[in-house]
Amino acid sequence: MIVGLPKEIKKQEYRVALTPAGCEMIVKQGHGVVVERQAGEGSGFADAEYLDAGAGLVESAQEVWSTADLIVKVKEPLSEEFAFFREGQILFTYLHLAAAPDLAQALVNRRVTAIAYETIQAPNGSLPLLTPMSEVAGRMAVQEGAKYLEAFQGGRGVLLGGVPGVPPAEVIIIGGGIVGTNAAKMALGLGADVVVLEKSADRMRYLDDVFQGRLRTLTSNSYNIANAVRKADLLIGAVLVPGARAPRLVTEEMVKTMKKGAVIVDVAVDQGGSIATIDRATTHENPTYEKHGVIHYAVANMPGAVPRTSTLALTNVTIDYILQLADKGFEVSVQNNPMLALGVNACRGAITHPQVADAVSLPYAKLESLW
Repeated sequence: MIVGLPKEIKKQEYRVALTPAGCEMIVKQGHGVVVERQAGEGSGFADAEYLDAGAGLVESAQEVWSTADLIVKVKEPLSEEFAFFREGQILFTYLHLAAAPDLAQALVNRRVTAIAYETIQAPNGSLPLLTPMSEVAGRMAVQEGAKYLEAFQGGRGVLLGGVPGVPPAEVIIIGGGIVGTNAAKMALGLGADVVVLEKSADRMRYLDDVFQGRLRTLTSNSYNIANAVRKADLLIGAVLVPGARAPRLVTEEMVKTMKKGAVIVDVAVDQGGSIATIDRATTHENPTYEKHGVIHYAVANMPGAVPRTSTLALTNVTIDYILQLADKGFEVSVQNNPMLALGVNACRGAITHPQVADAVSLPYAKLESLW
């Protein structure tokens, strides 16, 4: 099989889907790799490193897409890439189709087999290919939030950890999963007062145990959310429903009660956002906007700001799946690996993930019915 690695074209996206080490592993298994020139440059990987790993270099994305059987990316294809889609081609990337109905329709129309990193799911409910980017995004949410709390950024002028005699900032995190846990770790490390709202009692017990009572947990319901949001200096949305749009848990009325100059960071923006006033995604170039006196940070590709770390972490978890697909082909791979099968969002002209189908209002077909 030929694996293709195009350069990411989303604005200020510097990650790449494969490191040279990953390419070398694929080549040693007897497969080919074609890499668009400068694809890895933003993550600090030179073309020469891919050549040394046994990959071939091509001049354009079109050459990659037209040559490869399996395309590996980081972010979802943009509209200018839809023309490259080929029937039967396998696309393996973060898709987040619930917030991208036009992409879902294009994948169906072109009969592309699309596997989403974010819906590959283990029996325990964990999302192994989303986990490393969630870890990065959770940690960055606090880092960015602390920056925009500074007065010259429009924030309240509050230091997260305070100083002796001055109380720390109040950090409210909605969702106690991977993003929320990593955000809490960073916020506590900086000395903030941290509250995590979570609907799972077992998860709250886990957080209480892991952090040894250093943070507070509250059951996530509209009453508790409203009270917590009112007190927040930094509010972090960390909610994910695999394949579906993020639930809107913070209403506009709640945001109106927040302190002037408080900051919101919604990590779920690429799934539609969990905060009502996050009404659009922003970029690293223009990451924030103000609404109701509150600074909103809504960058949809937060880990793209630390591409070296993110690329290494991503390849670490995707490479085994890429090798499975290359060695066994699509049908055998998904039949043998139920976790991988859950990642299939589109196949042979149908949407094959029920939550995605519901979110984009397209018909759903069970994957097994398409063989």
